[in-house]
Amino acid sequence: MLEDISGRKKTWETIFIFLVIVTILSSIFHYAIVNLYPSRIYIGALMWCPAIAAIITLKLRGRSVSSLNWNWGNWKYIRLAYFVPALYAFITYILIWIFGLGGLAGDEIVLAWAKELELTGIGTLNPTVALIVTVFLLGTVGVIRAMATTLGEEIGWRGFFIYELRKVLSFTGVSIFSGIIWATWHWPIIVYYGENILLELTAFFVVIISMSFMMTYYSFKSKSLWPAVIFHAVSNVYIQKIFPPLTTKFEETEYWLGENGIMFALVTFAFGIYFWRKAIKEKL
Repeated sequence: MLEDISGRKKTWETIFIFLVIVTILSSIFHYAIVNLYPSRIYIGALMWCPAIAAIITLKLRGRSVSSLNWNWGNWKYIRLAYFVPALYAFITYILIWIFGLGGLAGDEIVLAWAKELELTGIGTLNPTVALIVTVFLLGTVGVIRAMATTLGEEIGWRGFFIYELRKVLSFTGVSIFSGIIWATWHWPIIVYYGENILLELTAFFVVIISMSFMMTYYSFKSKSLWPAVIFHAVSNVYIQKIFPPLTTKFEETEYWLGENGIMFALVTFAFGIYFWRKAIKEKL
């Protein structure tokens, strides 16, 4: 952290400029998502707003875009950035199935899911084979496709924002502050599309702040933005596209399911605590 007052003041000014720009840019696409169709186009544009805001901020402050951590980094952290979000998604749904909060999809649902994804020919396969092939494709090609949009977020959040915060805050402060900002940035979508808004917002904030601890840890350890890009993409694919279609919903327990569900919040919170303690121990 910076010790001199002038340096800290300048850093907070940079942070403020970034947040103002990202708010202005994002508000345009938040409006489009809520009011225009198809919303998917605008979601992709929204996810690139943090990157654009970071680039504009760097230019305004007379700094180069090349100053961001574009290097690939250690493969160890790339592998862990895939494994950890896949693991917490797996644990989340294992617990949901074990405790009867959701049912495990049957053969017909699996085949219908494969057809819905337009995976030609998979719908005619044995359900087990169809499941393996579909999960493999989503977990590889699907993740690569998702990285096209998560890159936009992570250039801004983990490539630029957390490194500015690191100049004036501790690891804990960086993770909490950036997590709150990141979660708040999503709130118009949660409010518009949510059903139990208070519960979903609360769970979502817990999830995002917990993820912030994990992603900040890997960003600082690797000194690269790519682990965060991969982490974010894997998390989105597994928690949005792989496990929910494999789970049948029960009306009385539906609020336990999904990325805004209670179970996912509890699991990611446990992971977040682990990474927080790990970072403190390593004096990150």
